[in-house]
Amino acid sequence: MNEYRADKIRNIALIGHSSSGKTSLAEALLFNTGATTRLGKVDDSNTVSDFDAEEQRRKISISTSVVPCEWNGYKINVIDTPGYIDFAGEMKGALRVADCAVILVDAVAGIEVGTELVWQYCEELKLPRVIYINKMDRENADFFRVLDQLRERYGKCIAALQLPIGREASFKGEVNVVNRKAFIGKSEGEIPADLKDAVEERRGQLVEIAAESDDKLIEKYFETGELSDEEIRVGLEHGVAGGTLVPVLCGSATQNIGVDYLHKFFVDYVPTPVEMPAQVAKNLATQKEEKLPDSDTGPLAAFVWKTQADPYVGKLTYFRVYSGTMQSDSRVNNSRTNGEERIGQLYVLRGKEQLPIKHIYAGDLGAVAKLNDTSTNDTLCDKAHPLELAKIVYPNPVYSVALTPKTKTDLDKMGPALQKLVDEDPTLRVYREPGTGESIMAGMGDSHVDVAVRRLKQKFGVELLTGVPKIAYRETITRKTEVQGRHKKQTGGRGQFGDTWVRFEPLPRGTGFEFTEEVFGGSVPNQYIPAVEKGMREIILRGVLAGFPTTDFRAVLYDGSYHPVDSSEMAFKLAAHKAFKQGIPNAGPVLLEPVMNMEITVPENFMGDIIGDLNTKRARVQGMDQKAGWSVITAQAPLAEIARYATDLRSMTQGRGYFTMEFSHYDIVPNNVAAPIIEKAKKERAGEEVEDEE
Repeated sequence: MNEYRADKIRNIALIGHSSSGKTSLAEALLFNTGATTRLGKVDDSNTVSDFDAEEQRRKISISTSVVPCEWNGYKINVIDTPGYIDFAGEMKGALRVADCAVILVDAVAGIEVGTELVWQYCEELKLPRVIYINKMDRENADFFRVLDQLRERYGKCIAALQLPIGREASFKGEVNVVNRKAFIGKSEGEIPADLKDAVEERRGQLVEIAAESDDKLIEKYFETGELSDEEIRVGLEHGVAGGTLVPVLCGSATQNIGVDYLHKFFVDYVPTPVEMPAQVAKNLATQKEEKLPDSDTGPLAAFVWKTQADPYVGKLTYFRVYSGTMQSDSRVNNSRTNGEERIGQLYVLRGKEQLPIKHIYAGDLGAVAKLNDTSTNDTLCDKAHPLELAKIVYPNPVYSVALTPKTKTDLDKMGPALQKLVDEDPTLRVYREPGTGESIMAGMGDSHVDVAVRRLKQKFGVELLTGVPKIAYRETITRKTEVQGRHKKQTGGRGQFGDTWVRFEPLPRGTGFEFTEEVFGGSVPNQYIPAVEKGMREIILRGVLAGFPTTDFRAVLYDGSYHPVDSSEMAFKLAAHKAFKQGIPNAGPVLLEPVMNMEITVPENFMGDIIGDLNTKRARVQGMDQKAGWSVITAQAPLAEIARYATDLRSMTQGRGYFTMEFSHYDIVPNNVAAPIIEKAKKERAGEEVEDEE
């Protein structure tokens, strides 16, 4: 692989709904430039970008992969991303380092939920985009229907740059509406007679949008009503870069029809790294922001956008250089850790193939193995010029499972293996839930979590069983009460004596536990007061209703008595335990449950079903909004009711709905719901106590 400078590089992300043909298009782009000698197929599990065993088993992309092509002295970094919504984090990483997105749309299905989602991500990043209507050879494929759908949804920025020749099985090529030439395979010919009127109509639309991208062009267009081919090309280039124009191309990736032109299109119309808006980095020395020149001689700033854990090679770090030059066998600084990293051999990746290279210049993508303490979202820079680039914002997980190691060996290896997995996939969260003591893995959906658990076994030899997590309920009180907690024991010799008077008071939700003392006259000596607090903090972890932690209340030690010989820290600790057990039942104890904020996006025709379903889940709908044929519902719902909502929503909307959720607050569980929860918890505790006695 040759070394390339920024003006000869194009960074293109292939994005779209699952199974829209991204991997097949990447395969055709590679094949047409001679990077591969055969056209791989997803169904045959022999594509360059889907090299992971799990991807080959499922026949879908799970991880993002980079497959660079070299064409006419240019390097086109094609980034193939997963389309399945569970793996949206991978796609967000790719968009962060791309300079243009090619959105693939199925010529049969048209706009799908994945199309909406990727368009939204591109809007957030203000990323130039192109639409490729794929699968033109399929039965019921209809280019013009999909084009009209796109224009209706996204406005007049959508303009056809190509029109198809033939339909469905007879699809054989395309017409370029700018130069009015027809292409069948590699042959150039005349426009078919039945397409001439359509070409002129679409050319008019294209010229109008192209003219609007430049003041001189719009002036000429108003005067003459026409632009030359070169002027249209300039207008298209400006329009794509500025986001005012989204050209539509067509083809069939699996048949390799309409793919040849893409390399020329990328070089002619897609912005180079130099033409993209300058990256803004925070200078950690001055705490000021600075714009980075996309120059090989600027201060080094390389952004880590993906990490891949490999049990044999070690950790592989994917990065994009935004300024300066990365060199093999050099040293750089990690601005997050302020630690030095030794850079060994640099690589250009093509799927799983690692091609050694000496330099990665500004604007290019590369990789390096075995960095000590560098993770996704880190910036590698010069020690003398510490810089931090904007991080990727990942969506919050929406689906959780409880993890249990299958054997003692799995338990020993579980921690390090999970850490490597989370390093590789920032949308996965692994944590211990203090309220239930369970190890939890949270991801973007059931497929995401299932893939993670399978990878643990394949990559690291760790086998884990998964189950539905217990809900981390809590307990609290609703009224004030006072109680005496007295511990007295005499068994010959020195006894135990501790006597406390405690007032319990409810506190606002989310306050936690507070301990204070109002002891006068030394009725409880100062040296025993910390023991009372310690005893209280121990016992609140086992609430009186169902054994859940008790929170949002204050315990005030206001009186008591002691014995000069028999009193001790232990005695006062046990007295605090007794005060809690005797006083809390009189303070109106109630069960609390976690409540989540939700934002649910579904096609408009499903909205009634979703609202009805939410009402059965004790949810409170807080708002509804309409966005171009989609309904966005905001609601709050108890976690116990929506723990498996990712699966429910998918089945209710035929896979077209998606949602986000995050923790909001704890709220009181209604009595009719709380009673069976308390009963079940008491039985479980009784069973545990029997086991402990045995």
